[in-house]
Amino acid sequence: MSLKPTVLIVDDEPDLIELVSLTLGRMNLATESAGDLAGARAQLAAHRFGLCLTDMRLPDGNGLDLVAHIQERHPDVPVAVITAHGNVESAVRALKLGAFDFVSKPLDLGVLRKLVATAIKLASRAPQAPARDAVVSAAPGAQGPRLLGHSPVMAALRQLIARVARSQAPVHITGESGTGKELVARLIHDSGARADGAFVPVNCGAIPSELMESELFGHKRGSFTGAVADKKGLLQSAEGGTLFLDEVADLPLHMQVKLLRVIQEKTVRPVGEQREVAIDVRVLSATHKPLAELVSQGRFREDLYYRINVIELQVPALRDHAEDIQELAASMLQRLSARSGVSTPRLSSEAQDALQSYAFPGNVRELENILERALALSAPGLIDVGDLQLRPVSTAPTPAGSAASLPAPGEPAGSAPATAALAASAPGGALGDQLEHMEREAIIRALEQTRYNKTAAARLLGMSFRALRYRVKKLGIE
Repeated sequence: MSLKPTVLIVDDEPDLIELVSLTLGRMNLATESAGDLAGARAQLAAHRFGLCLTDMRLPDGNGLDLVAHIQERHPDVPVAVITAHGNVESAVRALKLGAFDFVSKPLDLGVLRKLVATAIKLASRAPQAPARDAVVSAAPGAQGPRLLGHSPVMAALRQLIARVARSQAPVHITGESGTGKELVARLIHDSGARADGAFVPVNCGAIPSELMESELFGHKRGSFTGAVADKKGLLQSAEGGTLFLDEVADLPLHMQVKLLRVIQEKTVRPVGEQREVAIDVRVLSATHKPLAELVSQGRFREDLYYRINVIELQVPALRDHAEDIQELAASMLQRLSARSGVSTPRLSSEAQDALQSYAFPGNVRELENILERALALSAPGLIDVGDLQLRPVSTAPTPAGSAASLPAPGEPAGSAPATAALAASAPGGALGDQLEHMEREAIIRALEQTRYNKTAAARLLGMSFRALRYRVKKLGIE
């Protein structure tokens, strides 16, 4: 019995079967073939395959029927479909059914070889390290943040991540700000066949419109003023890996057209280049905005929406899995304490109750900010409810010009510095004196915890270095 991975080719054209068999043979792969749907089902029942390549049109059925059959009976076998050139709708339907990827006729053998290599890698990884195990595991010594939580919604999210990680279909991740959409994208990448490739995150709202094309596609030397050398774009930097388009709703319309072509044709043309360059990149995207509404308003292209939204993955808000708050808080405190070089404090029962009942409009990101501030303001070893400084979720705006609404120099307008939170909870009496005393104690404690490293102390207090320096001088702290 051959130890080579075996690929099943399903097509009724002998010439195409021969071409694909020769190509895969040079990749040290064995092949079997079937001319119709019935033959393919019989082969799948009799042999173990590392990949199935099927044409969309078969004498006794449709390639989509075979994709559905494989997903139901042989879910460990990746299946890719061969579509007619330009038939994007059929490819999208196949991807939604669970196809690994697609390749268009006439076959580009370079694209075919990359697709097959990625699929075989995925199939060979499956028995040793299932994607689900990779996503679920969150060992205490694991590097970087993990997708923690044992609530039903998080368990369902992990299972969905494990499923989409085995595909090459575009995934669109939705959810409120602060829910961890980039973490989910990283887990999809790390759990799939592209884990050895690059993960390239791009914030579409952070790149100026006039630089967007050059940043994404790259440019040739002399293509515009200032282009003094060839530059590889972010799409080419993600070759063999994953490109994550965060806040994709912020893409300008003219760039949406270009991105659509990249996804459909799997090619990119750098600015100033005459020829298109083939790329092998999986595209993931995310936004907190309702893309469907933007499409109806004419602010986002409908054709691009359907191409990036082949699979939609919703990341739940923290209030929808509140039972995970204590586990998340414990993990965050351990990580924040290690980063600051202090022992991990415990949360008092009152602090735990307060976190449990808080709505967290800023989701997981807000929880981490609250704990980082509390770690700086609390006494060593214990975080009490007062150290959390939880803000009312619905409050009337502070009158303009009031002391609490005026940020210190270097503090961004609209931020919530520690002094404003302390003012809301201070008892009666001379409020200014109490506020100054509490602020002084908080700053001194942060400086002591960081061995008078002002940059680290400012980070612990949630303020800029300039704002901390201003307050240290104002309060006369030596």
